[in-house]
Amino acid sequence: MAELVLSAFLGVLFEKLASAALKSFARNKGIDAEIKKWQRSLSQIQGVLADASYKEITSPPVKRWLNDLQHLAYDIDDVLDGWLTEAMQSESTHDSEGIANKVRKLIPACCTNFSQSTSMHDKLDSITAKLKDLVEEKAALGLSVTEDTRPRNNNNRRFQSSVVDPSSIVGRQAQKEALVQQLLLVDEPCDQKFSIVPIVGMGGVGKTTLARLLYDEKQVKDHFKLKAWVCVSDEFDSFRISKEIFQSMASQEVSDFNRLQEALRDQVRDKRFLLVLDDIWSESYADWETLVRPFYTCAPGSKIILTTRKDQLLKQLVYKPQNKQLHGLSNDDALSLVARHALGVNNFDSHLSLKPFAEGIVKKCGGLPLALIALGRLLRTKKDEVDHWNEVSNNEIWRLKEEGGVLPALRLSYHDLSATSKRLFAYCSLFPKDFLFDKEELVLLWMAEGFLQRPTASGSTEERLGHEFFDELLSRSFFQHAPNNESLFVMHDLMNDLATSVANEFFLRLDNESEKNIRKEMLEKYRHMSFVREEFVAYKKFEAFERAKSLRTFMATSVGEIESWRRFYLSNKILTDLLPELPLLRVLHLGDFYISEVPESIGTMRHLRYLNLSRNAITHLPESVCNLYNLQILILFGCDNLTKLPNNFLKLKNMRYLDVRDTPLLFPMLLRIGELKSLQITLSKIHIESEGGIEIAKLKDFKNLCGKFSVVGLEKVHNATYAHEANFSQKWLSELELVWSDELSDSRNEMLEKEVLNELRPCDDKLIKLKIRSYGGLEFPSWVGDPLFLHLKHVSISGCKRCTSLPPLAQLPSLKELFIKGLYEVEFVGFELSGAGHAFPSLEILCFDDMRGWKKWSGVVFPRLQKLQIYDCPSLVEVTLEALPKLNVLEIKGCESGVLMSLVQITSKFTKLEIRDISGLNDVVWRGVIGYLEAVEELLISNCNEIRYLVESDAVATR
Repeated sequence: MAELVLSAFLGVLFEKLASAALKSFARNKGIDAEIKKWQRSLSQIQGVLADASYKEITSPPVKRWLNDLQHLAYDIDDVLDGWLTEAMQSESTHDSEGIANKVRKLIPACCTNFSQSTSMHDKLDSITAKLKDLVEEKAALGLSVTEDTRPRNNNNRRFQSSVVDPSSIVGRQAQKEALVQQLLLVDEPCDQKFSIVPIVGMGGVGKTTLARLLYDEKQVKDHFKLKAWVCVSDEFDSFRISKEIFQSMASQEVSDFNRLQEALRDQVRDKRFLLVLDDIWSESYADWETLVRPFYTCAPGSKIILTTRKDQLLKQLVYKPQNKQLHGLSNDDALSLVARHALGVNNFDSHLSLKPFAEGIVKKCGGLPLALIALGRLLRTKKDEVDHWNEVSNNEIWRLKEEGGVLPALRLSYHDLSATSKRLFAYCSLFPKDFLFDKEELVLLWMAEGFLQRPTASGSTEERLGHEFFDELLSRSFFQHAPNNESLFVMHDLMNDLATSVANEFFLRLDNESEKNIRKEMLEKYRHMSFVREEFVAYKKFEAFERAKSLRTFMATSVGEIESWRRFYLSNKILTDLLPELPLLRVLHLGDFYISEVPESIGTMRHLRYLNLSRNAITHLPESVCNLYNLQILILFGCDNLTKLPNNFLKLKNMRYLDVRDTPLLFPMLLRIGELKSLQITLSKIHIESEGGIEIAKLKDFKNLCGKFSVVGLEKVHNATYAHEANFSQKWLSELELVWSDELSDSRNEMLEKEVLNELRPCDDKLIKLKIRSYGGLEFPSWVGDPLFLHLKHVSISGCKRCTSLPPLAQLPSLKELFIKGLYEVEFVGFELSGAGHAFPSLEILCFDDMRGWKKWSGVVFPRLQKLQIYDCPSLVEVTLEALPKLNVLEIKGCESGVLMSLVQITSKFTKLEIRDISGLNDVVWRGVIGYLEAVEELLISNCNEIRYLVESDAVATR
């Protein structure tokens, strides 16, 4: 953790020490000479940190010196922050005297002492003495001034993706083919209808990757009727696992465990299923028996792929895991993997000077893909730098033994990170294994902790800097994309272990194990603490933390996604007794707890930057919140009962982010907040109530409106100028919904509505999802479908009953899902939808619903379309598309039989067909259709009463 101090932390301190506000404060208090001494001492220490960061690897005294220095840096930062806050408070001219008096009584002595001269000089003397000791000790340790030659920021790395195409996976073909054959066996001898296919191996060897290859293999997909994938991890929760299996197989939810097992039993009855249970740690045979109990009804040949590091459970299940161990890659495959990630080629034939060093690295990595990839990415910008490859191959870190299961290869990858990146990565030790990271939320936490120094380059921000650091960590495999959610991220277990090992005595993740082993004397040193939510969190859990006076972070976390129906309860004593004893908190995250009232004492936490009370039961916030002068981020998302904000909210001049989505706060109240010019606000929606619709013009005051937003009641906007003034093109919206009234009266002016919609064009650089509902114009303005919306993935257009044509959406490069519903006047869909050139390059799901006047559909190839739904389009009689080469699912309802016939002729590879209420579908037509259904595995027919026989043999049998 040496470089947690190097440039990252000390840089923040130097910036504060040099600030005009602190200089003014120091002069007024007569302590400016002492502050200059601090600057000189810190400069001397900074000079030797590069040397110390290398020597700490093998020298415990140096490591101890660095830890002591970081503790002192935290102390200095807290003192400086207190003084700067005091200066800010004294400048404020909007204090409410009544509230100030009230809060003054609540502020503990540790805070009020900042303004007392005696205490201030005691703190100055203490810090000065500690700095002097550290300066003297550096000489005794033999630390000298050296230049740190490693690059700190490499922009080439930051925008690389960690997503690897299956074709790029090296060296697992033989194992994959053997396991595929095992999965396809139907008559495998076993005492149950299902059998287990174990993949056992150490962390980072590629068990999950191999399981994913099997799961996505076409032969495997075609062989099994049902499939499900569940990440089990440390806690073997039979209810959660069963629930996820059932949701995958049936797309339904059952909340009672007994009913869930019954439903799962019925779901798998007489069906062959494939289930992947990834990352099992449990050794309990009883837990296993409970989980698999419903599977006795399945068809023979069902399989359960089980990935695990431990073989104890398999032994109880009478398997011989020693025959199933997944080992590291061969030397040749490992070299190829390093070459791909470091050089972008398959071997070292064109880089022979680097090959000896690569061979040394491969030997030390033991063939583990995770370590090889991490080091390959570390080296990717050093293609021809022999010295750097030599340094990595012969680094001191390789001589260390594995510590806490952390591989030296991963430590080396961590060691190469910049100072700030190390600090940000160590912060992730606060999150449990299998935590789902939201990039935006994590960047806000980093910002609140003060880890992101504001860059001096014009136009750049802390937020942007945070995104770049996250992308760098992602590109180096410290993060990975979440398997089932492209917007979230996960951290491999070994990376989580690495983060925990480098976090040292500054970060504490409180779980059942750490609660037992926690040393009371260490509590005074911890700076950041997190805990996993439980249904009931009692005060006793944190009783000892009254001693943790230096704590900056108090954060609740969770494993996986939290179901909306779950409730968590926090002892009120934690709010009223414990939190006031933690005066240095900067991050307080108590989201998803059932908290009905926030105590007035919250106003004493004057260092607080981040407050998360999302999905709480609060009805209001105390006025004392307005004394949190440093507060930057306030998250109140999903507070269903919150009806008002404090009267003096505008005192929070440093507010940067306010999230009030899904709260019943009234729009006029929110308008006042728009006066905070630097505030970025996330709302759910506004309802336009007035006759003229002037409310929308007032959105101009929300210059930094961001995230998801909905405008309802646009038919009341009688002047397009109001929509223009809202200035949507300058707002950072990722999702936008524009809603007019369902009632299409004669008073609605189609030209006006087109002008209004035209003025509501959002920023094309941010938009991901667009919904337009009940728009009354005859056609859409040109921006709807503009290819400049590079990131637009989801479009929904519904209830636009007057529209006679669709907008040209085919050139949107990222569009994945398109839903068209209730456009009654549209008769032809063709060139106006597909446009010219390569149409719909990314579209995967297309749905037409309730298109009463639609008669003809002509178009080009839909190259990636996987699912097509056509519902209630009774007038559609002609379909002349070129091809649907990737279509898997076809659903048709309430249409003519000719639509079905036309579509099955141009796509012969779909595996699922659902047809309902198809008019004219008789036995003759059906015989023509059935010839194109060779690949269909799942067929559903409903209310097609003119069909008498499904197959020809049935008709012959009845003659």
